[in-house]
Amino acid sequence: MAAGRWVLVTGGAGYVAGCTVRALLAEGYRVTVLDDLSTGHADAVPPECELVRGRVGDAAVTAPLFARPGLAAVFHFAARTSVPESVADPLAYYETNLVESVALVRAVVAAPSRPLFVFSSSAAVYGHPDRSPVSEASPALPISPYGETKRATEALLAWAERAYGLRWAALRYFNAAGAAPGVVERHEPEGHLVPNLLRAARGGPPATLYGTDYPTDDGTAVRDYVHVLDLAEGHLLAMRHLEAGGASMALNLGSGQGTSVRQVLAAVEAAVGAPVPHRWGERRPGDPPHLVADISLARRVLGYAPRASDIARVVADAWRYGRFPSER
Repeated sequence: MAAGRWVLVTGGAGYVAGCTVRALLAEGYRVTVLDDLSTGHADAVPPECELVRGRVGDAAVTAPLFARPGLAAVFHFAARTSVPESVADPLAYYETNLVESVALVRAVVAAPSRPLFVFSSSAAVYGHPDRSPVSEASPALPISPYGETKRATEALLAWAERAYGLRWAALRYFNAAGAAPGVVERHEPEGHLVPNLLRAARGGPPATLYGTDYPTDDGTAVRDYVHVLDLAEGHLLAMRHLEAGGASMALNLGSGQGTSVRQVLAAVEAAVGAPVPHRWGERRPGDPPHLVADISLARRVLGYAPRASDIARVVADAWRYGRFPSER
């Protein structure tokens, strides 16, 4: 057990971060959540946590936190996360995801306790990889400002280690999905497949599914859906790896399994016990046919072993715990 050790989670009122917060609490950590609540939700932060409202780049907010003794680790989730929005407004993404991360890292390396740093990165750093499953050896060639800001922050961490001794891990996760008590996807607008299908099943507008002519077994795009519970476990394993003196590095977190859009639709219909209203649209520009994580490095280095990422479990948990605007 962590015996009351203190960690800071930026963006902790969000989705994957919220699940990680709960995993940290279950291990006995004291958790401070730093979130400006621009997309996060205060009611998603467990009452055992200290909630500090503010931006990670605001020194007036962060300086008092980093002046405290005993900070063991920083989990950095706070970011803008929409690929299409990043293309439409790249300056906002560079400001939030990169410039504010620079300010946060500056505060971390100056902190007296020398905290470890675990960064929420993304498979978007790979852009359109030339093979799938994609490993960490694949070149990082992002095709969106969102992916570029994640890649640039990873580079920042590597340089900060060289210059200041920062110990870090960057976790490149694939399609986060599923839910747990108190942890659900609450994006507006919602761009993810599973919650959009579940909204349609609960009387919302029909879900639009994109592309039936991909070079895959059933013609629809194949993705790696990883349960938020497994992502949260991956973040704790990364911290333990660094605590044990393990090397700083970037690591994939996924299920290691590919699931097509048609297979996700079938899993949702099985979970809800009824057909789900949907329509088929054309392929979206830039969507690769197949994107699945090679998680062998995380297995070997962290002992990462996803246990909840079977698509039936992912969908069943999202259906059981999911919360939608019409039901709030």
